[in-house]
Parts: sequence; C-alpha cells; structure tokens
Amino acid sequence: MITAETLMGVLLGSAAGGVARFQVGAWVTQLAGTAFPWGTLVVNVSGTLAAGVLIALWPSDHPTSPGLFALLMLGFLGSYTTVSSFALQTLNLAREGKPVRAAGNLLASGTACLGAAWLGYQLTMLVAPLP
Repeated sequence: MITAETLMGVLLGSAAGGVARFQVGAWVTQLAGTAFPWGTLVVNVSGTLAAGVLIALWPSDHPTSPGLFALLMLGFLGSYTTVSSFALQTLNLAREGKPVRAAGNLLASGTACLGAAWLGYQLTMLVAPLP
C-alpha cells in the first residue's frame, strides 16, 4: 500500500530533482557547449552514481525508511536523471546525420551510467558495509 509519507517523498524529491537537473545540465552545457549532450551525460552519470550508493544503503529486502527512500531514489533521482532526454538527443543526432555522435552518446551514457552505479555501490560497501 502506498502511504502518504511515500507520496510526499516522491513529490518533494521530484521537485528538487527537476530543479537540480535543470541547473546542472545548464551549467555543464554552458561550459562544454552544445555540439554533444554533455549536460545530460553528466546528469545521468552523477544520478546513477548516487543511485548505486542508495542501493547499497537500502537493500530491497530491508527498507529502513520508505519515505526517505521515496524522497531520494524515486523522487529526486527519478526526476534528476534524464533518460527521456538522453533518448531524444540520441535520436536527434542520428536524424541530423551524425551517426557517430549518436553512437558515441549511446555508448558513453550506457557505459558511464552503469559504471557509475557499480562504483557508487562498491564505494559505499567499502565505507559502510551492511551487516
């Protein structure tokens, strides 16, 4: 059953995650330019790194605080990461006749995000292993 605590966590986390995504993406794009979707890549990699940390802290069989998990993982990181933007930007690169950039975005995002989630999990398990 979905609780009011979980719903509030998702609501508040989503608002904060959306603002953070916008700010980080704009900052990275301002620094790196628009020839490649660096802002989206940085957001997705940092978000999946954080998700790896959270997964290490909250194993699925022992949720310690459903409201906090909903705030951070479902709300904040769900809104912060930008898989839909990633997909549309990759498609646009391909449609614009830039297949190498499209493939590069696909490969970089997939590899870096999976690697970041794994790294976040591993680092967290080293620092704060669960019993």
